[in-house]
Amino acid sequence: MTAAGLDAARAKMQAEGVDENAIRTFAHYYGLLENGETGMIPESTIEPVGMESLGDVEVEDEAASAALRTTAVIKLNGGLGTSMGMDRAKSLLCVRRGLSFLDVIARQVLHLREQHGAPLPLILMNSFRTSADTMAALARYEDLPVAGLPLEFLQNKEPKLLVDDLTPVEWPADPTLEWCPPGHGDIYTAMRGTGLLDQLLAAGYERVFISNSDNLGATPDPKVAGWFAGTGAPFAIEAVRRTPSDRKGGHFARRRADDRLVLRETAQTLDEDKAALADLERHRYCSTNNIWVDLRALKAVLDERDGVLGLPMIRNEKNVDPADKSTPKVVQVESAMGAAIEVFEGATLIEVGRDRFVPVKTTNDLLVLRSDVYAVGEDFVLDQVSDDLPFIDLDDDFYKLVEDFDSRFPEGAPSLVQATALRVQGDVTFGKGVEVVGDVTVAGEAGQRIEPGTVLKDADA
Repeated sequence: MTAAGLDAARAKMQAEGVDENAIRTFAHYYGLLENGETGMIPESTIEPVGMESLGDVEVEDEAASAALRTTAVIKLNGGLGTSMGMDRAKSLLCVRRGLSFLDVIARQVLHLREQHGAPLPLILMNSFRTSADTMAALARYEDLPVAGLPLEFLQNKEPKLLVDDLTPVEWPADPTLEWCPPGHGDIYTAMRGTGLLDQLLAAGYERVFISNSDNLGATPDPKVAGWFAGTGAPFAIEAVRRTPSDRKGGHFARRRADDRLVLRETAQTLDEDKAALADLERHRYCSTNNIWVDLRALKAVLDERDGVLGLPMIRNEKNVDPADKSTPKVVQVESAMGAAIEVFEGATLIEVGRDRFVPVKTTNDLLVLRSDVYAVGEDFVLDQVSDDLPFIDLDDDFYKLVEDFDSRFPEGAPSLVQATALRVQGDVTFGKGVEVVGDVTVAGEAGQRIEPGTVLKDADA
């Protein structure tokens, strides 16, 4: 572990045309790696945090609309959905009635523009793997681009480093595997490096709403925009109450040393602190990754730090080929977008309902999204019809990949509006109009089919 490793990585990034802001940021994290930093946040250094609720906030309609008129929207769209067997932008996945995530997002934005007289630019942060497919899909929306602003900008990439000596890995069998994204914390670096930040400020935009493209609950809601504008805060994150399914996930806390808000991810939690991580009474809130940023404040902090925001490092150890555990171990240096909350003095949080947090990470989530649990109105905003979301557990051997999942629900999702849980064990295909009532477990033989119109009930339903 010497300067030779950093020099080699820097040269590799320069040869690839990576922006200098991104190279400086990578060098910052490389120095932390060399010094043995792990990015861990011990439980002894933090305290639980509370916050106000959006339901208790009053925002005048005109203040909400006015805030929306100076807001831009950025969607993180660099993911391929590889965990679900996809090889293109995950946001191109159909969610209902022939509409993809991208279709719904575009129509949400277009509706809000018309309703509030707001330009509301939509800009996607793509990766080199998602750009072409995404832009082709959006070409049908001729009114979507806003004059003077791009529809996309590209996230940066960085070399994977060999665990043994922190030199850039060489993998001639597939050179693309030598590279990795720097985590979604790269968005701030990419906004500055591509010139987008300056473009938005020059065009008169005051704030940006950032969220994931696989979360259709994350609309640029006028009330939240008005609330954020009214706080005068430089940075805010929407939070939700953690549920049992969030036990292993990250959470918000307050750092004892300086009273700053922090976001602790699972990868930053020591083994001896995992019980505290899972304590839903102690750490009650997790991030939706719906983030509001004051653009002037962001520019000031980035300029002050020469483009290196200095977010907490996440050291992610993987194989160079994630699908082949026999390939060399590498380190991927990442940062989380929400971790920027600790950088901004006066940053804040607000509790929102689960209707603003509908992420699709697995086909279990996809089944709920495609079902009658959600209605989609003329504004293309998801409306949760059932009081509670059903728990879904589909057999990974038959449903994990989207292609296999689709083949087993050829006529669409079953009705889940009266379901509390659906567990499917084995290879089962569902016919049209199947209804699930209560807590249901289906244990199927190979090739079993649930006939159209079947009502599946638990013993107590």
